[in-house]
Amino acid sequence: MATTTKAPAATHAPAERSREIEATVTRIIADVAERGDAAVQEWSARLDRWERKSFRLDEAEIERIVASVPWPVLEDIRFSQAQVRRFAEAQRAAILDVELETFPGVTLGHRNIPIASSGSYVPGGRYPMVASAHMGIVTAKVAGVERVAACTPPLAGELPAATIAAMHLAGADEIYCLGGVHAIAALALGTGAIQPVDFIAGPGNAYVVEAKRQLFGRVGIDLLAGPTEILVVADETADAELVAADLLGQAEHGPTSPAILLTTSWKLAGDVEREIASQLESLPAADVASVAWRDYGEIRVVGDDEEARREADDLAFEHVEVHTRDPDWYLARLRNYGSLFLGETTTVAYGDKTIGTNHILPTGRAARYTGGLWVGKYLKTVTYQRATREASVEIGEICARQCRIENFEAHARSCDLRVNRWLPR
Repeated sequence: MATTTKAPAATHAPAERSREIEATVTRIIADVAERGDAAVQEWSARLDRWERKSFRLDEAEIERIVASVPWPVLEDIRFSQAQVRRFAEAQRAAILDVELETFPGVTLGHRNIPIASSGSYVPGGRYPMVASAHMGIVTAKVAGVERVAACTPPLAGELPAATIAAMHLAGADEIYCLGGVHAIAALALGTGAIQPVDFIAGPGNAYVVEAKRQLFGRVGIDLLAGPTEILVVADETADAELVAADLLGQAEHGPTSPAILLTTSWKLAGDVEREIASQLESLPAADVASVAWRDYGEIRVVGDDEEARREADDLAFEHVEVHTRDPDWYLARLRNYGSLFLGETTTVAYGDKTIGTNHILPTGRAARYTGGLWVGKYLKTVTYQRATREASVEIGEICARQCRIENFEAHARSCDLRVNRWLPR
């Protein structure tokens, strides 16, 4: 049985806060639905102090912005996008159309058809997540999405140059400097100036996530992601300094970000806790990370690898790092995770920014039933069928009987017509 040596101070999020967010989002969505562009203009001015005649950037403006970004930054963006693109292309190549004869004269198949249009949301604020442009736009384009409309909020009242450059280099067809609930509503519903999309992907704050939840159905979404999560599974071979740095690397995302160490080593448990305290002393984001570690950080000591595996699968965290003697043992056995980082030579930060896997991943135990954003999310697998007349007679006789068992007489008669028309005389 696991022993907790450092427990989280917080146990749940205040219900009042959730209700406030839900009500605010409902109000903004309803306003955008009713008044379109005028509502978007007003909410942008009110929430972001950001006003423009058009939130869409034209080609000349994009060219000026890209030219203003230092060359090394552009090269790093290009490198990171190349990694995302290469992996996404390999994933797309693995998704095959199917056609086969399942019964003499009956041909069934499926095709993987790209969604026609998608919206990519790239968060701003304290952490302008440039890498989200790679994840949502490059992946959509590799899948074959014809129109990608990308939104990102202003940064301190200015256009976020690096983010806009990343959107452009990723292949966005439309770029809007627009953020928050009103941006998600505009993408989902359309406003006049912004045509609606079929699917929206991208991380965001609690308001953005709630907007996606409320709009799901009218538009497809990637997933509902809450605060980012990290689980480190480690044994006595792990480096306490690296483990602590990786836990804090996710804790700095926000004060409600869970960070858990699951270890078979009592010594490592103590070393990591002391190392975290030491690293927080010089961490610029200590005001956020220390709160996250205090309220949602945890250290558990388990008896062996098998117990660690069970605990990890029960947690079903977004990011799982494995710092053990044999990381591949976990690769072969773990079931529930968003993305897995094997060995001390990789880290969640690599996956978030550069290495090529997608960083839009399930949280809140959703990894029990879904993976993260990938090429397949932008594809619809749709089926088709054809039959010879002889096969239609055989299928029709059976189908008519099944329909009548279910009291669907009109269904049955549609089968009877085909049987009687093509039954050999």
